[in-house]
Amino acid sequence: MGVFDRFKQGLKKTRDFVADGFNKIAANLGHFDEDMLDELEMVLVQADCGMNCAMEITDRIREHIKKTGDSSTETVLQVLREGMLDILKDVKPLKLEPDKLNIFLMVGVNGTGKTTTSGKLASLYQKQGKRVLLAAADTFRAAAIEQIEIWGQRTNTAVISHQIGSDPSAVVFDAIDAAKARKTDLLIIDTAGRLHTKQNLMAELAKIKRIISREAPEANLETLLVIDATTGQNAIVQAQEFSKATDVSGLIMTKLDGNAKGGVALAVVKETGIPIRMAGLGEQVEDLQDFNTEIFVDSLLPDPESLKAK
Repeated sequence: MGVFDRFKQGLKKTRDFVADGFNKIAANLGHFDEDMLDELEMVLVQADCGMNCAMEITDRIREHIKKTGDSSTETVLQVLREGMLDILKDVKPLKLEPDKLNIFLMVGVNGTGKTTTSGKLASLYQKQGKRVLLAAADTFRAAAIEQIEIWGQRTNTAVISHQIGSDPSAVVFDAIDAAKARKTDLLIIDTAGRLHTKQNLMAELAKIKRIISREAPEANLETLLVIDATTGQNAIVQAQEFSKATDVSGLIMTKLDGNAKGGVALAVVKETGIPIRMAGLGEQVEDLQDFNTEIFVDSLLPDPESLKAK
């Protein structure tokens, strides 16, 4: 299955919702008036694009119609696409820097698929011939340690772990030491998503960051916030809170196949400015894909050819 087909399949629920809404609004008229643009705005809001994002895009369409006088369905779809692409324009795929240690610090609340995503990343990079090491720094959940160790067995990836309840920073210290000794290309650190209080969680992340800065100052560090797309607008709050505690360099959106709310990807980027680096489009390892802006947007919207056929 090609990348575009994988995105289309993973985003099918959102695509069906957005495309059906667009087509129903545009049915038979061949052009958009003001009331129809209001309806389109609500379709975008209901797909969890967020009110600010939906208003920005529909205002862009209104401005285009005002300037050109062209309110055709095809043009509205084109400007809608351009508006989405513009919001997501700063996407950068994850890349490992050669001849140095790369560290992916995986952060996010419990239940987002953070540990599973860590395992999938290990599998993907192992298949590329990279030397990968996993660190089970979520020491507050026995299940998290076990889950990482299972992924290590599946992917033939070594795992650095301590006993449940031990200091996560100690795990990170040992993992960096091991990564240096083994000339590892990529160290993936799975962290806790919930402690007794939010302050404790953020303080623990800050401590881990200090260990990395001290023990591996030359490493290429990516702090990746894993967000569950099915949480809707709460994803924005998560991104904002984690950004306050640590320098988040990118987002991984998981469970985009879970419901018709895939537009939340646009909302999070619009409100936080943090680029999406990867998309989780299903259960399989291959369903974790580099986030491709054009493919993502084209997977959400109706095919322009289908409009011409009507």
